[in-house]
Amino acid sequence: MEFRVLRYFLTVAREGSITGAAEILHVTQPTISRQLKDLEQELGKKLFIRSSHSIILTDEGMLLRKRAEEIVDMVDKLGTEFSSMEETISGDVYIGGGETDAMRQIARVAKELQLSYPNIRYHLYSGNSDDVTVRLDKGLLDFGILIQPADLSKYNNVNIPAKDVWGVIMRKDSPLSLQSTIQAVDLINVPVICSRQAMKQTLSNNEFADWFGEDFDKLNIVTTYNLAYNAAIMVEEGIGYAIALDKIVNTSSDSNICFRPLEPRLESGLNIVWKKHHSLSAAAELFLRAIQAKFSN
Repeated sequence: MEFRVLRYFLTVAREGSITGAAEILHVTQPTISRQLKDLEQELGKKLFIRSSHSIILTDEGMLLRKRAEEIVDMVDKLGTEFSSMEETISGDVYIGGGETDAMRQIARVAKELQLSYPNIRYHLYSGNSDDVTVRLDKGLLDFGILIQPADLSKYNNVNIPAKDVWGVIMRKDSPLSLQSTIQAVDLINVPVICSRQAMKQTLSNNEFADWFGEDFDKLNIVTTYNLAYNAAIMVEEGIGYAIALDKIVNTSSDSNICFRPLEPRLESGLNIVWKKHHSLSAAAELFLRAIQAKFSN
């Protein structure tokens, strides 16, 4: 006995006609008639007395109506209870990542989710890929945002449809600020501030190494950094030129520093990752479903 057929039966019983039930249910009259006939055959009882203008329930039909109403009410109540459970979900979601403008997209997903689940709290941790993956592996983070290329073998992941652009942060009164782009040769004879992650990538012979080519060994790296905010302070104080991603520090008109992209252009994609075979909290599961709905193809 299908739940859908019970709803058909109850609608016909209330309306007293198949025509009226068909209009309410947006189902054809032959479909309802066939379903009711199959229901009578399944139960082995006559449920209706049919006349030219109306349908009257038999005693067996009256009994089924009572039980069917109880079943439908119970199912509706169960659905309401589960919906209520979701509405009251609260908890904490822990997200780690490097300094990237892609965090805006993550923030927009969190904002949309907040409208339905205001009791979910988000905790952000800033660090490079090594910092983030260590905390992921220890269970201290639910999700990590990794800049490509990254080792994703231990993680499930969703690609974030955004690209970070590599370039150089410099003082506005520096000679290179007059250029619209920066080439590798421009960095050979100046003090360079480089992220530890970028240096590690270079040693791994990946896209960053490919961009610099043989010139990397010629760089005068005077400072390394983990967070670009601190690198920007070093730039402001005249320590050197920082190789970094766009939009992670203030380079507006009222700032003393500016950003110039690398040429040829160098971009890095991003992934949001989470541990394989790891149980997430109800709040983290909701966030994951929202991320997948937003970014998955």
